[in-house]
Amino acid sequence: MTAAPALPEGHTICHYCRMAHPATGTSCPSCGAPLDVRMAVTRSGWVEQPPIKDMARIQFGQSRVQIEGTYVPVADFTLAGPEWIYFSHHSLLWTEPTVRLTNSSLAGGWNRMLAGLPLIMIQAQGPGHIALSGDHAGELVALPLMPGQQVWTREHRFLTATGNVSYTWQSTGIWYNTGTGDDRETHYPLGQFGDLFVAQQIPGLLLLHSPGNTFLRDLAPGEAILVQPSALLYRDVSVSMHLHLEYPYGAQRISWRSSFSQRTVWLRLIGPGRVAVASVFGRTSSDQITGNSPATTRQW
Repeated sequence: MTAAPALPEGHTICHYCRMAHPATGTSCPSCGAPLDVRMAVTRSGWVEQPPIKDMARIQFGQSRVQIEGTYVPVADFTLAGPEWIYFSHHSLLWTEPTVRLTNSSLAGGWNRMLAGLPLIMIQAQGPGHIALSGDHAGELVALPLMPGQQVWTREHRFLTATGNVSYTWQSTGIWYNTGTGDDRETHYPLGQFGDLFVAQQIPGLLLLHSPGNTFLRDLAPGEAILVQPSALLYRDVSVSMHLHLEYPYGAQRISWRSSFSQRTVWLRLIGPGRVAVASVFGRTSSDQITGNSPATTRQW
């Protein structure tokens, strides 16, 4: 077994992004996590990721981003030419005229809709300042990626990524049907697509918008956990997932027919790897499920 490389003198490891950084300062220069707070762990084993403090700076290459605000945080970029970022057009808050904006053509295609309207991917190249916002309450989560490191994120959680981080998408494969015949409807509790990001030859940075608070958990090989599907923020690609359905029956004296409306739709995550969830999630349909993707079930 290869020993882990020794840390440079005066350096420490960030509990949240696992990057080495100088022990001085008030925040991690790689992910912005505050260093002057105690790590909070719930009784069930979830680690609460502290929100990035107002005015904290994150360095990437010759550029940097400053996180401003707390309720609806803004990512204020100082881009050094020719470094660039890409993002969806609805996230743009303001920009200096010196920043060059162009449509971005990404590998894997980009054909997404939000509230029935198409999303357009934009590329911003320095030098100059440009600011982005998720436009609703929550936290910004910074994920520094080392070359070759890949992460899966839930759709519509992406805020921006540096130009050396490549993007593609894949179907989540998590779905269920309600109704029959002409009344049949397909539901995607995790979203129809998931986003895959991977850093190329040099380290990169990925910013996500997380509604509510963010919690992390490292799953051991074979360890499983059930989460609300829409609460999932990101996961290591080594973590597998599938649909899980639970039906209350018996002790509560609920009939089998009425238990269909009481059932719970879960996402089952199986390690090894890290998963992150947000405390805000959407509700699933209470109608009877008439078909679904491969799933495990439990009656109780």
